[in-house]
Amino acid sequence: VSESISITDNRTGDSVEIPIHKNGVDSGEWSKLLPGIWFDDASFGSTSGAHSAVTELDGSAGFLRYRGYPIEQLGRECSFLEVAYLLLNGELPTREQLA
Repeated sequence: VSESISITDNRTGDSVEIPIHKNGVDSGEWSKLLPGIWFDDASFGSTSGAHSAVTELDGSAGFLRYRGYPIEQLGRECSFLEVAYLLLNGELPTREQLA
């Protein structure tokens, strides 16, 4: 692999190679190659939140969307139950679903 990180487990001497893709590494690959090892990033300073089916955030452009809806619209027009339903089901509930 041309762009990768190699890691040696000093406990066992085993080495693994993790591919780098778009300046990042896939956490799924870490999990497969290093089972039982957790990475602690309490501040999320090194954690990418770029891929999400729920949230779209662009601080530079100044927007935050949940499931495609601007957060301002949800706060202004929807109840807590409607937003919770949206987050869990991917769409806003109908009147019948709220009843």
